Amino acid sequence: MTTSEADALTAEETELVQWIESQAQARGNAVIAVEGDENDAPFCFTACAWALHNVAEAVVIGLPGQMGPVLLDAYVDRAAAGEIFEVGKRYDDFFEGAPVVFERVAKGHYPEYFGSAFLIYPDGDFPALQLIVATPDGHFPWHPDAPEGFALYQPVLTESGDPESWTPGVDGP
Repeated sequence: MTTSEADALTAEETELVQWIESQAQARGNAVIAVEGDENDAPFCFTACAWALHNVAEAVVIGLPGQMGPVLLDAYVDRAAAGEIFEVGKRYDDFFEGAPVVFERVAKGHYPEYFGSAFLIYPDGDFPALQLIVATPDGHFPWHPDAPEGFALYQPVLTESGDPESWTPGVDGP
């Protein structure tokens, strides 16, 4: 962040930038949690994964409690250590009994789901992935047997709202 950009920040934004940077220095990234409400599920996202490790920032939506930060920290740790994550590939080793798949986040979703990250990347120039977690039965939000409302609680952050990097049931889960 340049001096002129820092000068334009409010005291609250400056404090948040300092917190994000301290978390990133201490832990390798910062995870920002956003509480849900009657209309939207809770979510959390990373900041500084791209700046520190050249690893895409990530978001996860709808997980209870500390599951989101744990998942995002595991992703950043593994990716920073050199593991390559493929969009559309099912990963069964993040949570026991809950598969995870990655999808690219459309830039149009960045302001809503990566808002504070714009304090680190003012131009929004960073790659982002969504980690989508299946039900314990292995159903992703787009699956016909997924629980009612699951797709609304865990929306897919592509332009279409459906997986776009693969075809479910054909070359992806």
